[in-house]
Amino acid sequence: MAVGVSTYAYQHRSAAQAVPLPGMLHEIADLGGQVFQICDHPDLETLTPPGAQELRAAADDRGLVLETGTRGTRPDHLRKHLALARSLGARTVRSMAYAVVDGVDDRPSHAEIVERLRLVVPEYAAAGVTLGLETYEQLTTTDLLAIVEAVDSPHLGIVLDPANCVANLEHPRDVVRRLAHRVVNVHVKDFVFTRREGWAGFTLASCPLGEGQLDYRDLLAVVQPDPERVHQVLEHWLVPQEDPASTCATEADWTERSLRTLIGYQ
Repeated sequence: MAVGVSTYAYQHRSAAQAVPLPGMLHEIADLGGQVFQICDHPDLETLTPPGAQELRAAADDRGLVLETGTRGTRPDHLRKHLALARSLGARTVRSMAYAVVDGVDDRPSHAEIVERLRLVVPEYAAAGVTLGLETYEQLTTTDLLAIVEAVDSPHLGIVLDPANCVANLEHPRDVVRRLAHRVVNVHVKDFVFTRREGWAGFTLASCPLGEGQLDYRDLLAVVQPDPERVHQVLEHWLVPQEDPASTCATEADWTERSLRTLIGYQ
């Protein structure tokens, strides 16, 4: 078993400055997690070498594996995050095909993404770090798989998040089966997809793990994640509640309950 939690499960508490990165790390360890993925978090971008050393030492002390996450495929940016990963002892870096750079959308063609990755992935491989591109609605799973297979490196794979693909009208089970052989990381995020009451259209909402439509037992059976190589990382996106205190309390409850459920699946 190698399961843990992403900073995405701390969005509201992080924004309220209620739980800094070291606090998240210790809470995850206290809850029984083994992995802490620092993903799209502003403190990661400004982490100093002493700060990275302290965070890595705390993770080692608590027996946690660190992973990092960013967005985009620009070689200079991915090299920066490779250096960050190495300073933290992280063996997995999650990214996404597109990003906003200096306020401008960086949306390269698929051929350009492949060209960029062919420059950088060998450097990741030499450092023993794996880069994973996440599934999400801006890129079909067919196109994402084609990009990964064009580069064809054991140090480039897919971060599987079936919930993201629902927004592109792809069925989670189809996504899991299409991508299973290239998965290097799993984002565990349950969801509810329902028709809007009284209106045309649908709502895609988050929920605690085990209470929605994500068939996680099926995902485990198909992907069969290697606990030494493919870690399972809990996420959720909670909409704001009636006040900030209630939002933070509900987020903490969801995280604890969902991690307990995830551990029980193993």
